Amino acid sequence: MDIIRGRIWKFGDDINTDVISPTLYMDRPLEELKKHALEAINPRFPQEVKAGDIIVGGNNFGCGSSREDAPTVLKALGVAAIAAESFARIFFRNAVAIGLPIVVCPGVSSSFEEGDELELDLVNSKVQNITKKKTLDAQPLPSEMQEVLSKGGILPLLKGMAKR
Repeated sequence: MDIIRGRIWKFGDDINTDVISPTLYMDRPLEELKKHALEAINPRFPQEVKAGDIIVGGNNFGCGSSREDAPTVLKALGVAAIAAESFARIFFRNAVAIGLPIVVCPGVSSSFEEGDELELDLVNSKVQNITKKKTLDAQPLPSEMQEVLSKGGILPLLKGMAKR
């Protein structure tokens, strides 16, 4: 999973966890919550997102409450990764914890349009717009975070360690 390639869904600045995972549906099963993820910004998203698609965001992606359901619902929809200008700290940590690849990449928002194809190289911290043939440098993830992501999240990592 060092290289991730997929179609882009683009979102702007200050995408709040309440929009990613609407409060109205928080007490419902994940399957119901998936039908409403980011619908307030792009009503097509929950119906048309496909496994392997990638989200590109602006500044402060995942701001707001610390709800773990926000990255969880995106992963459950099949989102393969998120690249943004910056992330809310808790959203970033929650995404890594569940094994959803996530990178800070200055200039990513202005370098992609919805529907472009993105290739993310987690090991070398590169984000490439395949459609426009443009490569950006992402902020490198610490080796510990890369290990958590490579195992699919903290729980799979811990289960693997317990088997040793």
